[in-house]
Amino acid sequence: MIKCIRCKKVNSISKAGKVRNLQRYYCRHCNLHFTKGPALDKEPARKAMVTLQDIAFKLGLSATTVSKALLNKPDISEATRKKVQELAGQLDYRPNILAQGLRKSKTNVIGIIVPELNNNFFSSIIMGAQEIVSVKGFNVLIAQSAESYDTEVANVKQLIANRVDGVLISVTSETKNFEHFTTFGKYGIPIVFFNRICESIDTPKVVVNDYDGAFRAVEQLIGQGCTRIAHIAGPNNLLLSKKRLEGYRDALKKHQLPAKEEWLVYCDLSQENAKACARQLLSLRRKPDAIFAVNDPVGIQVILTGKENGIRIPEELCVIGFSNDPVSGIIEPGLSTMAQPTKEIGRAAAGILLDMIENKPGAAGLSVLKIIDAELIVRKSSDKNYRDPINAVRS
Repeated sequence: MIKCIRCKKVNSISKAGKVRNLQRYYCRHCNLHFTKGPALDKEPARKAMVTLQDIAFKLGLSATTVSKALLNKPDISEATRKKVQELAGQLDYRPNILAQGLRKSKTNVIGIIVPELNNNFFSSIIMGAQEIVSVKGFNVLIAQSAESYDTEVANVKQLIANRVDGVLISVTSETKNFEHFTTFGKYGIPIVFFNRICESIDTPKVVVNDYDGAFRAVEQLIGQGCTRIAHIAGPNNLLLSKKRLEGYRDALKKHQLPAKEEWLVYCDLSQENAKACARQLLSLRRKPDAIFAVNDPVGIQVILTGKENGIRIPEELCVIGFSNDPVSGIIEPGLSTMAQPTKEIGRAAAGILLDMIENKPGAAGLSVLKIIDAELIVRKSSDKNYRDPINAVRS
């Protein structure tokens, strides 16, 4: 004779298949699945989440009545509502958000795929996005691709499995095939690309004006009298790398300066490769007198490598980066940069995505491309006339 481990009823038990060769049972009276066996003849040690059915059983009410009482529905008496809510508090009841979302075909969860989380650039964008979506009652599920195409594909599958309502995406430096992103469209999940984007998929995108930022960065170096300007470019499959390279070349062309192939190297954006690229440029017989780095982490490695080789910065080598990484302001000398408004990028991308989720007219315009300008910040690394503010005050 099998007895329910919760309500102890006998005549309400039916078999419900087997788990690990142990018979599983279902109690129709208290809506509980349980397993009985040599090692499982008692309730599991792990505390199960309290359900509506648990509250209903203890109070002798239906689950529907309990649900309405917790939602403060008007057709439930004040006495019943108070009784239900007090017990729910005592039992530490938490509503099943996922189950509610599935019933409504909406989970109120936004997915965000980024190449790395230990990078202030992406974490700041996430913060900006959260500011916007949280106001609308959405939660954020973050997936890190770790600059791996295979991991990015797995991220896509996981977010779809979690039934997110929309996704913000910045692709990896490895990504050349974007077919996995089209899966979102098959499930009706809107997506917005930011920073590192996919040109071939018709969906909104939010980017910084990489071409203009690069052009102005190189012109700042030219203004310091630099004539042998090298560039450490990013992976050539990333649009931002291509745009920054175009800006670099066009600035040199405008000022009739040479763009020698030996002064152009490509970096995979890893710290090790950035240092190797810097060594390559600084070991040339005719060394560059300035380097424009595709981003600040690369620019920081240029400064460190230059100092290791006894090169004075900016007297012998000017350096400028792109992004305004926090380290850029504290390294010695401080790294000049094109600052990207990261939180603004996150807010803009999240705002567009929410409009798409809410089906606002025109929100999903296929040609939407929001371009945000970068700001030039000049520090000692590219300013030959730089005066330390502290020393300036002392003098």
